Amino acid sequence: MKLPEEGILLRILIGESDTLKGKSLYEVIVLKARELNLAGATVFRGIMGFGAASRIHSIKLLRLSEDLPVIVEIVDTEENINKLLPFLDETVKEGLITMEKAKVIKYRSGKRDS
Repeated sequence: MKLPEEGILLRILIGESDTLKGKSLYEVIVLKARELNLAGATVFRGIMGFGAASRIHSIKLLRLSEDLPVIVEIVDTEENINKLLPFLDETVKEGLITMEKAKVIKYRSGKRDS
């Protein structure tokens, strides 16, 4: 797959304990992105943060350490990102979703063409 120089960065900020049908929500999102043949997705686990409810989530606070911030980032064309948005609207009940332009410098697989 080749990405154009101008892409879109989709960023989904949710909680680590968010689930959908017994699976981690971040995992469900990544699997859906793969099903839709998006270019790729990466999940980052934060060490501290807060959201709309202003409740601090931190590895320092033992009682909240099971709900750390999680960020899912996906870069692809705007057309492909738009295929995922209805799914996210349905499944992300709490959190933040942002989109911004991204300049793609390089996108390659480690596999060699035969």
